[in-house]
Amino acid sequence: MILDSTYHNKEEKHTLNDLVGRPFTLLESLKMKGVGSKRMIIEDVSPNLQSYINTVSDANYANIELRKNGILIFINKGLKNFIWGIPYYQLVIYKTNGASIHAQGKFIHFRNNKMFKENKAFFSKMLDEKIKYDEQYNFHHI
Repeated sequence: MILDSTYHNKEEKHTLNDLVGRPFTLLESLKMKGVGSKRMIIEDVSPNLQSYINTVSDANYANIELRKNGILIFINKGLKNFIWGIPYYQLVIYKTNGASIHAQGKFIHFRNNKMFKENKAFFSKMLDEKIKYDEQYNFHHI
């Protein structure tokens, strides 16, 4: 689900909390050594995400925030801001030249550059959180 977050909207905040969980508390965030990525350059997006990025040759940036049940991807398009909420059960990450995040029939590919490399620890943390989430629903058969 993609929301226009340019202007503050309480209804959207509740929708995102329902979709990907509440934000981590300050204490939880400190224990995890942060829950947000540094900004990364968007290399490519799926056709159904084209309208959310700059069409001119400007670089497009995004960053990711971890939530209890998913992630939020913040996309900047000029003066507008968009949030793509992805629950962990829909999240698929491919480590290609950079990284691609796929969900809901869409994808976003981040450029493999210095900014991306600085987020390596963040991607590991994100995968750990997804695994923790998935393990809640891992039923063992006897």
